Amino acid sequence: MDELTIVANVAIVFGVIYKLFELFVGRKERMMLIEKLPAEALADGKLKNGYLSSLFNCMGGGLVSSVSLRFGCLLVGLGLGLLIGYCIVVETQPGYFMEDVGYAVRETVSIIYGASVLLGGGLGLIVAFVIEVMRASRNK
Repeated sequence: MDELTIVANVAIVFGVIYKLFELFVGRKERMMLIEKLPAEALADGKLKNGYLSSLFNCMGGGLVSSVSLRFGCLLVGLGLGLLIGYCIVVETQPGYFMEDVGYAVRETVSIIYGASVLLGGGLGLIVAFVIEVMRASRNK
């Protein structure tokens, strides 16, 4: 089992490094494509309703702030879920941190932590959705 954990950790680390390189290379490629566009096409408004205008409108605050809001609410929800899970474990399993406990108690604690984290993350995303709906209705 330990060998599988080592392989999984190495795969995750290299996967993250690969995705970061892919992200930076893709950004450079997009910037080169934008630089190669003829200036008169942008000035005449030929691409006004096309891909570039929607890309720039999204970068202007709509899409970026929405993703940041969702991610922030998700992380806050996960953190609160962990904290609530810890409080539940302390209250329901008083000897869990002091002595050697059995398999059933460990299983119960893992279920409590998992459920609390998932519930907190879900509530965080629901809060982000409600905030986005309120923003959209205010902007209309």
